[in-house]
Amino acid sequence: MNALIKLIKNAEVYAPAPLGKKDVLVIAGKIARIEDKIEGYDGLPEVEVFDLSGNKLLPGYIDMHMHITGGGGEQGPASRVPEAMLSQITSCGITTVLGLLGTDGVTRSMENLVAKARALTEEGITAYCLTGSYGLPSVTITGSVEKDIMMIPPIIGTKIAVSDHRSSNPQGPELIEVGSATRRGGMLSNTAGLVTMHMGSGKGKLDPLFYALDHSDIPAKNFLPTHMLRTPELMEEGAKLVRRGGYFDMTAGSTDENMETGAEQIMEILSWEGMSTDHLTMSSDAFGSQPKFNEQGECIGLTYCSPKYLHLTIKSLVRRGLPLEQAIKLLTSTPAELLGKAGVKGCVAVGADADLLILDDSLDIDSLFAKGQLAILHKEIILKGRFEA
Repeated sequence: MNALIKLIKNAEVYAPAPLGKKDVLVIAGKIARIEDKIEGYDGLPEVEVFDLSGNKLLPGYIDMHMHITGGGGEQGPASRVPEAMLSQITSCGITTVLGLLGTDGVTRSMENLVAKARALTEEGITAYCLTGSYGLPSVTITGSVEKDIMMIPPIIGTKIAVSDHRSSNPQGPELIEVGSATRRGGMLSNTAGLVTMHMGSGKGKLDPLFYALDHSDIPAKNFLPTHMLRTPELMEEGAKLVRRGGYFDMTAGSTDENMETGAEQIMEILSWEGMSTDHLTMSSDAFGSQPKFNEQGECIGLTYCSPKYLHLTIKSLVRRGLPLEQAIKLLTSTPAELLGKAGVKGCVAVGADADLLILDDSLDIDSLFAKGQLAILHKEIILKGRFEA
């Protein structure tokens, strides 16, 4: 298994736009050809052939917000969430992740985050990460946000927290400073230079971001506020941001019930003027804590997120009437654009990485290829991390 050449036949391809039934040839982890019929490879010993019999083939998912080293800790050291394992990620159709720190920027170090991202990439998927955490000045490795991004792959941007009682309460000028350093680092390293903004439910909402856009020349695309389904006010402010050319990220639920609520909210947003999945992304917040606070700011409960709710939300959106090709943009082409990887990730196209997700007639995950390597076959996990049982 996992020969360098793979021929995938009779697939209903979503690129994410629907292409109809196609054959797809993969060579050395890249998509080499997409045609109605590809002949001449059957029976060759160095070629693996997969007949999908009309199952759907789409790009592997990109998760723009995953706590790959674990999150949590708001109820003390015993409440820290364990690190992610490879098969926990791939079993949910995810082939690319953006790892970041959460509330805890002390015991969850940047050094560990970089090592974990590199480990996941070695094990078979693609992992990037962000410098920084909730507080300012940002926790870094080199002492500089700009230098971290420029000198330490796989760092491609910065994480901060805004309008949250656990944050440093950054205002517009501080956001301009962080955004400028991040953009310079991204330009010098030819990476995204993305500032991911954890959004709390504080009264400031997106005010610091709108200030930064009004008082600097940093493009709106360099900022990605996340957890934007948290309140109706944040949803409305996110729509204002999109109408200014920006993007925002929405967190999939952490239970079946709030996953369905989130799908309803996404459908509502998409009904608003000027809104489309071309400027919206969805992420899991996987392995990050989901604390519950009372009115006094005391943590009264804590659980953590699972990446499984990404695909479950896609299925829910389709059930609610959103075309599959529109729904999967939230996890494919739009995040790829923000990562600076359009044409490489988040698409089924010649020259792209062969990150390919196969869905059956019920839209359940059947198989998965990560950079051409078979990770799941007919619901059986093939690719595992080194220390997985």
